[in-house]
Amino acid sequence: MRRVLILGADGFIGRHLAFGLRAKGWSVTAQARNPKRLQAMGFQTLRADLTDPATHSPAFWSPHLPQGTALVDAAGLLAGTEPAFRAVHHDAPRAALQALRGTALLISAVGTGAETPFARWRRETEALFADHCILRPGLVLGETSYGGSSLLRALAAMPFRLPVVGDGAQPFNPIHAADLAEVVAECLDIRLRSTWDVGGPEVITQADLAARYRSWLGLAPVPPLHLSTPTAMTLGHLGDTLRIGPVSATAVAQLQAGVLADPAPLLARLKTRPRPVSAFLNARPAGTQDLWQARLYLLKPLIRLTLATLWLASGLLGLTSPATTFAPGLALPDPLAIALARGFGALDLALAFALLRNWRPRHIALAQIALVLAYTAGLTLLAPALWLDPYGGLLKNLPILALLFTHLALVEER
Repeated sequence: MRRVLILGADGFIGRHLAFGLRAKGWSVTAQARNPKRLQAMGFQTLRADLTDPATHSPAFWSPHLPQGTALVDAAGLLAGTEPAFRAVHHDAPRAALQALRGTALLISAVGTGAETPFARWRRETEALFADHCILRPGLVLGETSYGGSSLLRALAAMPFRLPVVGDGAQPFNPIHAADLAEVVAECLDIRLRSTWDVGGPEVITQADLAARYRSWLGLAPVPPLHLSTPTAMTLGHLGDTLRIGPVSATAVAQLQAGVLADPAPLLARLKTRPRPVSAFLNARPAGTQDLWQARLYLLKPLIRLTLATLWLASGLLGLTSPATTFAPGLALPDPLAIALARGFGALDLALAFALLRNWRPRHIALAQIALVLAYTAGLTLLAPALWLDPYGGLLKNLPILALLFTHLALVEER
């Protein structure tokens, strides 16, 4: 049986490659930082964080790359620190290649000539795979979405206007992720080498693609909202600061550098024929879950930032308010009331900063729920009359809890 190790198998492209190669009869080992979902999907998995120095040694990879096993690298960062970029795009794949005793393939990207950290480190990875096969897809879409493709759906679902960057005339030739998996399987079978663009046969503008997604979602047409490149770049920098996924300066810069692939040279050597975007976009109807995801995608960071504002204000008030503002009705001595207010104020501020940095989102979501439940239980014991407060008092904790459970449900994006 043909065997393959996929780096970054829990990503949007990585999952499609894992499923596509398994359907072709390959025995797939799926590497991910947290592979529990992949394991539940029936894959043999390898838990490994590519930023861990242990993965930068060939000895780590040798047991997972026995003779004849292929290596597919679909791991990558769009944004991150220099050490993280180096680890994921250079140190870990270099070690895996040194342990390799079979063929290898890298999923890179068009636009690697751009002056962005992503493009610069992608060039580093391509240099490592120079003797193997390198595929440079442009825009990759699918029935599911992640990152840039999720943002595309979210913008298509915006009310009143359809946001596009610049004049919206930037050309794309999207390829379906399942078709990309077919291409990868064939490239591995024929042991293809060198660097190749890969994309679909249909060229479409950014504005037209967004409009088609809006139509697919069953929404009426709306006029475009043209965002100038400086405006888009400002929003990208804001997204970087607040860690709003694909809303980043790098994404805008890559868009301006171009995402149009030239698949003709590669397809001349292959039997696989990717579908045009109009064909696969209309291959199935949009479901309610597609519309929900599109509308919730940008609400997700809004919920996170709203909660951060709540904890920030609560923390500052807890640290600065005099005892006379919260001691009445609590039946606590002033020193104890002040100590509790200051302590919980500091905890609230810690939650606010964690939310602003989007640090360990699932753990922070659970911590918020636990803290609100603790506040509610404690105040109910100390001052049950707060449930009858005409300004809401403890009643406001109920919608806050509902918002927190919604935030928890939205934490996972893959």
